[in-house]
Amino acid sequence: MNANEVLRLVDSIHRDKNIDKEIVFEGIEAALVSAAKKHYGEESDVIVNIDREDGTITGTRDGITLDPEETVGRIGAQTAKQVMIQKIREAERDALHEEYTELLGQMVTGVVQRYEGGAATVSLTNVEALLPRSEQIPGETHHANERVRTTVCEVRKSGTRVKVILSRTRADLVRRLFEQEIPEIAEGVIEMKALAREPGYRTKIAVVSHDPRVDCVGACVGVRGNRIKNIVDELAGERIDIVRWNDDMQILIPNALQPAEVEEVILCQMLGRAIVLVREDQLSLAIGRRGQNVRLASKLCGWDIEIMTREELGEQIDQAVAGYSTIEGIDENLAERLVGEGYLSYDDLSVIEPDALMEMGGLTAEQVDTVVAEAEVRAEEAERIAAEQRRLRRQQEQAEREAAAAAEAAAAEAGEAEATADAAVDAESSDQSAEVNASAEGDGAAAGDAAAEDAVVAQDEPEKKELGEPGAS
Repeated sequence: MNANEVLRLVDSIHRDKNIDKEIVFEGIEAALVSAAKKHYGEESDVIVNIDREDGTITGTRDGITLDPEETVGRIGAQTAKQVMIQKIREAERDALHEEYTELLGQMVTGVVQRYEGGAATVSLTNVEALLPRSEQIPGETHHANERVRTTVCEVRKSGTRVKVILSRTRADLVRRLFEQEIPEIAEGVIEMKALAREPGYRTKIAVVSHDPRVDCVGACVGVRGNRIKNIVDELAGERIDIVRWNDDMQILIPNALQPAEVEEVILCQMLGRAIVLVREDQLSLAIGRRGQNVRLASKLCGWDIEIMTREELGEQIDQAVAGYSTIEGIDENLAERLVGEGYLSYDDLSVIEPDALMEMGGLTAEQVDTVVAEAEVRAEEAERIAAEQRRLRRQQEQAEREAAAAAEAAAAEAGEAEATADAAVDAESSDQSAEVNASAEGDGAAAGDAAAEDAVVAQDEPEKKELGEPGAS
């Protein structure tokens, strides 16, 4: 291996494998050292250097200079080749790992190679990645040769390979799709301030425009909804709510709870909770199916949102004041102040900051400890009662389901019995009709026989007359 061959080899590996030249040089040097030690003995102190400019190889063994021919020619070429291949693979793995680590959270497009056991193997530019079932949108399926858009969520080294995990459930995918489909977001005119997502069901996005001439919501929706439609189609029909961002929670929270209409928002700063009052007819809409709307709104705003009507709030306030007043160390005034700060249950009171309670009620540390301990006991009791009520409710629902099933079974049996009876009546009627028909046929046959006999008699009488029987004229 002469100097020119070394330089050509390094340049070829650098261009083909996208590996830094210095790493390739170091790999070749390590390979030559490893092969030399195998030839001269592991105890030998072998040093090999390659000139980065002209590719000249020099080496020493135990301080003695080796001539280039001895350095390259007398050592095991096969061993050097194996070590070089290993080093190059490691360098290639490290380069891939670094490349895809920089793509974490970014969107990539690939082609599905296999779809087995719910997991998809996706071919990217220079690596095969995995899209697990847990990172797929619920209800979504893939097939071979399908192009999919995903985000890179995990990259790790696995032996000489790089394992890349993809995802279609992370919020980053929605962000990248908006950046791709909406130029105003990519240019920074519109900013996505917050995003909350439940994959396959619903996503809420809060946006703000930095240009007063641009409507942030209208730009995201597009003419006749064409922009948002492309994103919804890519997300398998997932519903997307776009709301206007506002730093004032009194405005942002009602926006986040759309399409429900909000009457009033009460912010409890100490608890980070917002009590939202709505009309009775808006209660289910504000909460959403299985609590989805209020849950996403809470994530979007960063506040714990509780939906209730004015009547429910009034009942909770009365119960809380009455309950707190029975705790030693809390008078009615302190109970009302606690309720005013949003502490509406024993569970809330059990997690209050001792300093805050001392400041609000002028209590000592010992009194605060007593109050918190009593609140914890009552909170556990309330939870036990609530659990018992849930159990009884489940039992009642189960009994109702069983009763309904029994009623359906009884109705089915009654229907079968009625059908059997109708069939028996129909069979009996058929038998009677058959008997009547048979009787009629018998009567007809008898009548026919009689007529035949009369005809025979009538035929015989002229013959008798012709023979001169008595009575003939």
